[in-house]
Amino acid sequence: MKSIVYDFSNMMAEQLGQEQGIRREEIDAVAERARSAVRNVQRKRGSGWLRWFGLPYQQENVGAIKQLAVEMASRYHNCIVLGIGGSALGSIALRSALLHPWHNTLPDEKRPGPRLFVLDNVDPDWLAGFFDIIDLEDSCFNVISKSGSTAETMSQFLLFRDALQERLGDSYVQRMVITTDAGKGSLRPLVQQEGYSSFVVPDGVGGRFSVLSSVGLFPAAVAGIDIDALLAGAAQADAETQAEDIWQNRALLYAVSQWLSYRRGKPISVMMPYSQALRDVADWYRQLWAESLGKRLNRTGQEIFAGPTPVKALGVTDQHSQVQLYIEGPYDKVITFLRVERFAHELSMPRWTTGQSGVDYLGEHSFNELFQAEGDATALVLTEARRANGSFILPELNAHTLGQLLFTLEVATAYSGELYDIDAFDQPGVEAGKIATYALLGRSGYEKRRQEIEKARANATRFAI
Repeated sequence: MKSIVYDFSNMMAEQLGQEQGIRREEIDAVAERARSAVRNVQRKRGSGWLRWFGLPYQQENVGAIKQLAVEMASRYHNCIVLGIGGSALGSIALRSALLHPWHNTLPDEKRPGPRLFVLDNVDPDWLAGFFDIIDLEDSCFNVISKSGSTAETMSQFLLFRDALQERLGDSYVQRMVITTDAGKGSLRPLVQQEGYSSFVVPDGVGGRFSVLSSVGLFPAAVAGIDIDALLAGAAQADAETQAEDIWQNRALLYAVSQWLSYRRGKPISVMMPYSQALRDVADWYRQLWAESLGKRLNRTGQEIFAGPTPVKALGVTDQHSQVQLYIEGPYDKVITFLRVERFAHELSMPRWTTGQSGVDYLGEHSFNELFQAEGDATALVLTEARRANGSFILPELNAHTLGQLLFTLEVATAYSGELYDIDAFDQPGVEAGKIATYALLGRSGYEKRRQEIEKARANATRFAI
């Protein structure tokens, strides 16, 4: 299978000039630091929070996933994922990228598997509205939380469990699949108590790195995605991103080019897929990049307040909303395009000679040509304006190439943590928000934090009109 390509030509001084472009000497100057980054990460792979490196090679777990997925797909027309953050964004990205673009609205005979819904919010109007469009008795549920105490996921679990039990009695258990820690947390005891089917969130696999674990694989398999090809693509990317030579390792080059751009005053990292199917990969990337690299402290405890801000855009949609800023606004962004060389469909434009030059020329082309030209044009004008941009190019979009892309970005994130000298695998800011939520809702053990919040609120000066 052909490899994906990272083309960073339009980030270099040869294209952008010395002031905005990266010079080859700059990359060579950090080659030893980059080599150390690879060595440090690869030395620890398979241990600590780097156990996700082993996910492309799981076999027994994949067999169990496929077996239960076939079972659920044969019984139910809807698969509903209850999760948030890393327990949801991966499944959403896989659904958008690898299923029919209108998968959930296809008639049953044209759909390869159940409809796939991912409920990643607790907005009460949104959740209440879901009951109006879904037949709960024709649905299976995948509840995903490693800790079993994620407030958003567990509240949804309570809601749907209650609704199912009211309709079906104890038989509701048959349609619940729990993905959680192997032994710890609040959900594993409930699995044993109630008899739910379950999968394990592996130790050392943080949520944002979990898409290739049971977290992402089970819902994908239920919906009909080829998870073997997905993992094979990830394994290919793993082999191709271990080189210590900076010029031979696309994950390392991506990490280095982004890091050098950050140091040059470009703290905003825009991911802009030129593929409707890849739009949610950009969402998945935002969490991966933001939670991993946005850190107050470095490894020695110094305050550095580091981290690029990831932004999502979509070609061609955002050519008409965001690109004006990217071309003529501050020189504070680096754009990463996701491009697909060959689409699954060739769609021609009908010819109609109207005498209007703005219309007549289109009939000589296909939508594929128009879409390609739009992406080429955006990269061209950005480069002419000396705006840094690079591209991940997929020969075609399928499970194998997507597996390559996802794993490459995960490895690049790990290498970036070394370059920034931060822990890319913790998330103290997220945990602070969780603790405050627990305190506000009166969870036992968080009384002190609640008192602190109430005191701060009482003493706060309010400005509102």
